[in-house]
Amino acid sequence: METSGVDELLERVRSRRTLPAPAERRRIRQRARVSLRDVARALGVSHTAVASWEAGATPRQHRVAYSALLEELKRVAA
Repeated sequence: METSGVDELLERVRSRRTLPAPAERRRIRQRARVSLRDVARALGVSHTAVASWEAGATPRQHRVAYSALLEELKRVAA
């Protein structure tokens, strides 16, 4: 089985992962007591990018990583 083909398929499936509503994205981050800059640093983006995602913009390149981070923050902050 060709790994790159499998990786591509999995990445496409992961990219369709639904993000929480913008206000929920902010709540998850705040409940975890994580700053915009912390999230930005973890994802390799600017804090203004994260702020725009929390205001309703949809991340393009970082959607999968952002979604996974939010899921984990939600889990550990519960």
